[in-house]
Amino acid sequence: MTRKAVIVFSGGQDSTTCLIHALPTYDEIHCVTFDYGQRHRAEIEVAQQLSKQLGVKVHKVLNTSLLNELAVSSLTRDNIPISRSTGGGVPDTFVPGRNILFLTLASIYAYQVGAEAVITGISETESSGCPDCGEKFVKVLNSAVNLGMDYKFRVETPLMRLNKAETWALADYHKQLDLIRYHTLTCYNGVLGSGCADCDACALRAKGLSEFLSNKVGAKNSLKARLGM
Repeated sequence: MTRKAVIVFSGGQDSTTCLIHALPTYDEIHCVTFDYGQRHRAEIEVAQQLSKQLGVKVHKVLNTSLLNELAVSSLTRDNIPISRSTGGGVPDTFVPGRNILFLTLASIYAYQVGAEAVITGISETESSGCPDCGEKFVKVLNSAVNLGMDYKFRVETPLMRLNKAETWALADYHKQLDLIRYHTLTCYNGVLGSGCADCDACALRAKGLSEFLSNKVGAKNSLKARLGM
């Protein structure tokens, strides 16, 4: 039987790491990228380039611009500046309902193509206070969508308990460290690779890379313990 998976794919560090991690496991992978009127549309082009480069045969870009009309965030409104998090609650880059919508739509797509898994790069460890990045949220949504479609599939979150150093170690394990480092777009200000060095996403990414490079053995051992590799 052909093993199929659908990946919620933004072209950033996390979703691209999920893709390279899934490639050896699944026979057929479908990437789904959402065009929700995001502030930096370069991420859509980056996602398309990366999926092609990694040999993904099916990549859908779905129009979900309605989210832009409903969700007020610095990632959906040019007039709201992207500020650094102070650790005092939900950051202004939080897009309300984004993961709820994306995972639901990816699940519907999984139903149509007969996929056994929907894969997402969300992480509870590195969530920056976003409420839709926790393991409890994923389990509840997975259960609800399974029930609502009478279709058994699982939402996989391979990065859920990993810190950024361990995520870099996972890229290195798959021999794609340079691809992730130089060709993904994580930056909230839309700068490829290492990014702007100023926003929360870049700070988190840089800190994790520094920790990985300074202690590769430790990060790799920690990764293996967490994922049972």
